Amino acid sequence: MLRFKIKDLISKKSFDEDRRITIGEVAEETGVSRVTLSKMANQKGYNTVTDNLDKLCIYFECDISSLVEFIQIEHE
Repeated sequence: MLRFKIKDLISKKSFDEDRRITIGEVAEETGVSRVTLSKMANQKGYNTVTDNLDKLCIYFECDISSLVEFIQIEHE
């Protein structure tokens, strides 16, 4: 399963820039809808298009491994 680290990146950017950054601001700056960002941040296993990943990597000035983490799920 993929885990999107959007909350972590927002927190880091807020700290680095010494200001509050909201999901709404990220949505406005990237063109990724607020609903999609919220689902990526909060819904386990959410699936999104690679275009959204590109936009977020550009906005956060990061590579894909800073945005997405693979979590191994044990199946019974």
